[in-house]
Amino acid sequence: MYIIAVYDINTETREGRRALNKIFKLMKKYLIHIQKSVFEGELTKAQFQKMKLEVMQIIDPDCDSVIYFSSRDSRWLDKEVHGLGKDTTDNFI
Repeated sequence: MYIIAVYDINTETREGRRALNKIFKLMKKYLIHIQKSVFEGELTKAQFQKMKLEVMQIIDPDCDSVIYFSSRDSRWLDKEVHGLGKDTTDNFI
């Protein structure tokens, strides 16, 4: 399945800054970094479930958020990049 993950981590606290670094490293382990807090790539359902569990162990759900967009196939998405961008894939929402 094709996944797009977007996160917003509160960095006003020391714990938040640590969480931001951990989330970035975690996402990079599973997906391709395309823009600041945006990652995309192909994952199996099992990999996606594992990644989500790991994310929930890191974030504070009261002040952080992670949003996932999923599709069975990247061919069903159109990607258009304006300005500077890491265009590492052919498709995007």
